[in-house]
Amino acid sequence: MDRLEQALRGARSTAAAPGAALEHAIVVGAGGALGSALLGEALARFQTVSALVAGPLASALRGFVALPLQALQAGKPLGAAVGFIVFERARHSHGRDDAFVRPQPHELPQLAAALEAAGVKRLLVVVPHSPALLPQALKAGFASADEAAVAALGFEQLLLLRAAQPAGAGTAGSALQRLATWWLGQLRWLVPLREQPLRAVTLAALAVQLARLLPAAPPGTRVVPPELLWQASQGDAEAVLSAWLGRP
Repeated sequence: MDRLEQALRGARSTAAAPGAALEHAIVVGAGGALGSALLGEALARFQTVSALVAGPLASALRGFVALPLQALQAGKPLGAAVGFIVFERARHSHGRDDAFVRPQPHELPQLAAALEAAGVKRLLVVVPHSPALLPQALKAGFASADEAAVAALGFEQLLLLRAAQPAGAGTAGSALQRLATWWLGQLRWLVPLREQPLRAVTLAALAVQLARLLPAAPPGTRVVPPELLWQASQGDAEAVLSAWLGRP
């Protein structure tokens, strides 16, 4: 079964897990392996989850709202305190991801501004990268002027998750693109274990857990390095992430 179907079916019977925050979250980029995993995790942890859609999407799932792109661009409050933007390469899904908006990196400032205008106070942006090519300086700082522009907006909390993407992601394309993907894949043997890609379901769970921990953390902008995500995946994630966030 496709991971997106698993995510949606898994959330069919309950609105939120016991103890879940009674909040509304918005997910931009809910298609793809990571996006669908994050959508499923969010549906289990928040009372209401809106996913940005590019076309009609009918669903009877409790707590799930298909949010048209035009509604987000209208600049009206949507009642969501938390927002997720997931950047991910396209996958072969036989059209099952097509209903969801797939954000492009250059759209980050516009999407973030639209989410802020809609009332989002805490924004988490998942930014994939090739682990062998990520400079050390970018693991804790801004990778582009667009990220700096988003940090200048009025979010109470902004998290940029430097998520290593699997070497096999995005194998479609020209022969030159496939050759480049293969070459980058060979570099994984040179990458420390702490910087290796996490499974989509694991990364999604960590992203949602970070969002749940943010209300009690000091305000500000943070860049989540891949080493921290790996460390949190190895044991007590809540303790590791809470200590990093500086929660009391």
